[in-house]
Amino acid sequence: MSAISLAREALKIISDEYDLITQKLPLDNARIIELGCGAAVMSRRLAEGTGVREIVALEVDEAQLASNLARDWPAAIVFRRGAAESIDEPDESFDHAMMLKSLHHVPVEAMDRALEHVHRVLRPGGFLYVSEPVAEGEFNEITSLFHDEKIVREAAIAAMARACDKGLFERTEQIYFLAPIAFADFADFERRMMNPSHTPLDISPAVRERVRERFESLMGRSGVRFERLMRVDLLRRNPRV
Repeated sequence: MSAISLAREALKIISDEYDLITQKLPLDNARIIELGCGAAVMSRRLAEGTGVREIVALEVDEAQLASNLARDWPAAIVFRRGAAESIDEPDESFDHAMMLKSLHHVPVEAMDRALEHVHRVLRPGGFLYVSEPVAEGEFNEITSLFHDEKIVREAAIAAMARACDKGLFERTEQIYFLAPIAFADFADFERRMMNPSHTPLDISPAVRERVRERFESLMGRSGVRFERLMRVDLLRRNPRV
């Protein structure tokens, strides 16, 4: 058991990561790239609630990108198809970059290249904000029954360390916190967690039943609430490299 696991009771609960992002990133008139934007919930909130100039939201999942493009968005958000390991943007064209639970979705063999691309498109001194779920805790134990991401999450952490060792970035802050996530019932959990468009999962009936039994053993009158352990790395592009 890690030191972080032992100290969970001392960690802050952050129910809304928007608050953390707006505290840590200078956003006024900033141009931002979000890599692996998903449904772009955070990009929308930042465009509507802060003084950002533009957010370029990249998504490689065709189904998710099509869904995004079919909706109305603030004028500050621009959607493009693209992967972190092959960003088609000019050098030093963004003030900040965000990867919200997306670095571990980059193919492991391409993670170093992805961080090199982020370094390239950031202006000197610009920030890369990376949040990643930590592969520990009750929520992780249940989700790993059908989709174990421990290896790729650890690879993402290692890739950031290598990027810092190479001098591309300096880590200015590392933050652990607990993010509450709640489900009304197993149907809600299955819909939200077991059918991602970005990663088709082949879940057998036997595995689904194991997950259901484990989940429903935790059910209370108002459903199930987890406190998901999260890690944020705030990396600054080295202005000398």
